[in-house]
Amino acid sequence: MTDANLAVPISPRTGATLALASMIGMAMFAWPLVLPVAQNASQPTTQAPYFFVVVIAIVMLLAVTQVLDGGLDPKALAMLGVLSAVNAALRPLGAGLNGFEPMLFLLIVAGRVFGPGFGFLLGCSSMFASALLTAGVGPWLPFQMLASAWVGLGAGLLPRRPAGRAEIAVLAVFAAFAAYAFGLIMNLWFWPFMAGSGTALSYVPGASMLSNLHRFLVFTLATSTALWDTGRAITNIVLVILLGPGVLDILRRAVRRANIG
Repeated sequence: MTDANLAVPISPRTGATLALASMIGMAMFAWPLVLPVAQNASQPTTQAPYFFVVVIAIVMLLAVTQVLDGGLDPKALAMLGVLSAVNAALRPLGAGLNGFEPMLFLLIVAGRVFGPGFGFLLGCSSMFASALLTAGVGPWLPFQMLASAWVGLGAGLLPRRPAGRAEIAVLAVFAAFAAYAFGLIMNLWFWPFMAGSGTALSYVPGASMLSNLHRFLVFTLATSTALWDTGRAITNIVLVILLGPGVLDILRRAVRRANIG
């Protein structure tokens, strides 16, 4: 197996499952932009159990599809469990630090090595394990799981050809993009219910999608981009440049020795 090959191959059925899962996930995040909702602070809490069930169903469907297609063999599942545990342990290191998210770094390099399907599952499983470890289970959890899954998925979908310094440069650019995208999508889940009312940043029930989207982008720029998202981007870039080559090499040696895929 060469480094350019995916350790966990993606069949057409798995690819279709990933596409369907992502569309459902986007609907979970973006529906307030399409359907008018009341600004009720309890709304995210009451909806969270239903969203969590949807996310778990997505993960199970993807895992079953990959197993049936031969992409997730016992060794790949074991690797998924190990990396999920490591990533869950990394997350508390960023607690209380503006934008410091070391778990996104591991998602990016693991998604790069193991492919998009594995990266998607790792994002979900590591965020779920982290929530259990840190007592962070709440209405935000299903959204965090999906946002993290998309980071791993995106890393796995990057072009396979770049290698060496070019590969690290591509991963660093993606790491910065992922940092801002993660913050943007996570803001969307609570913005309609938490931004108050009667301001330029507030969600307006019944307004056009473009009008509310503009308000949401202003809200994001004013509340998280300058501090949390930029700090997250800088952290990701530094970790990819300093630790990326070594971690990529470790993961690829593990793939070759275990003959995963």
